[in-house]
Amino acid sequence: MRDFFLQIQSQDSVQSSLSENISTFVERINPLQLPHETFVTDLAIIMILAAIVTLAFFKIRQPLIIGYLFAGMLIGPLSPLWTSILPQNGSSGTSAGIGILSDISALNLFADIGVILLLFVIGIEFPFAKIRSIGKVAVGSGTLGLFATLGVVFMAASAMGLNFMDSLFIAAALSISSTAIIIKILQDSGKIKKESSILIMGILIVEDVIAVILIASLESVGLVGAVSIETVVLVVLVASGLFIGTFTIGRRVIPPLIDKVASVQNREILLLSILGVCFGYALLANVVGLSVAIGAFLAGVLVAESKSSEVSKILSSPIKDMFVAIFFVSVGALMDITQLESYIFIAIALIAVTVAMKFGANLLGNMAFRQEKAKSLRSAFALSAPRGEFSIIIVKVGVDMGVVSAFLFPLIGLITIITAFISPFLIRLGDKIIPKLVKS
Repeated sequence: MRDFFLQIQSQDSVQSSLSENISTFVERINPLQLPHETFVTDLAIIMILAAIVTLAFFKIRQPLIIGYLFAGMLIGPLSPLWTSILPQNGSSGTSAGIGILSDISALNLFADIGVILLLFVIGIEFPFAKIRSIGKVAVGSGTLGLFATLGVVFMAASAMGLNFMDSLFIAAALSISSTAIIIKILQDSGKIKKESSILIMGILIVEDVIAVILIASLESVGLVGAVSIETVVLVVLVASGLFIGTFTIGRRVIPPLIDKVASVQNREILLLSILGVCFGYALLANVVGLSVAIGAFLAGVLVAESKSSEVSKILSSPIKDMFVAIFFVSVGALMDITQLESYIFIAIALIAVTVAMKFGANLLGNMAFRQEKAKSLRSAFALSAPRGEFSIIIVKVGVDMGVVSAFLFPLIGLITIITAFISPFLIRLGDKIIPKLVKS
């Protein structure tokens, strides 16, 4: 009898334990009570979200970057959408937040890796011969358009009440057109092989190269707190030394090594080798006081010099696509959209100034180098509006350093979304009115 009662108690204990385990499991799989402190949870959410966004925005024929940023804004730890639904994360410190994505330190890590891989693959598109053969038209027009826009936007931002560092970083960010968005629009419209598109891509190359140097210069300016001629000269000298070393010693050492690794005909070894070059060069740039973006870009240029550049690009592109999606979703999640209401008019004003200035400066630059009127106008229309990857990277550098106001982050996100939407319409408008302007 005694054994019988012991057996009953044992069964009750098992049932109670089983019930508790089931209850715990149900709580764990509740999407509103996910274990936010885990790295895997945030990564899984980002990847699932990125897959949905990719399909949705592909169907509506809009740039994916818009969807990534918008989705990140909605589900991030700074979004007001979840404040009344999700409890405050139990973790303490700045890495905790409210939201489906709540680990801010993990989001910053995702974004940093995304920047490195994005610029690495951009670098693979620009072998040394291509950079050298861009031509004086692209160099002159691209440089004039970028710095003229930077100067005017800086003055406009200062006139709107932004402080010196905010004005400087937002002006630098808005002076650079988005390579990814423009090329995507040209591809979708079947204009990628037109003569005017070649000029556009040449100018984009120039802007991307200047952007990489700008990032390093702005980092140094941010550390000093003001524009210092000595600091800028030092940054230019260090960056020039790294560029010269890359195009002399690096070109003779790295590409042959990559080709030797490729001769083994093992794609896994080749992939690990080129990623080693990517992150190794990013570390080198960081050690000498420059941005990891410069190192990643130059690593891509070196890989582009190898005979295995196309295979390397094919191998690294899926990883790049993954981390670029992670980068933009993470950046969107780090944007505090609650501050946007106060700055919506600033965003609209800055877009108007930027589009007008970029259009006028590029048109003037092209005509100064005696380009055809139609080609000059098409180039100006294409380059005038879209802001994207480098714009966000530049502002993120300032926010991470703590030298600019936090509202610049969601502000540049909003500007990126609006300009990406209006870019196709501007290009179509150009197609309609350019023939009339040429005839007149």
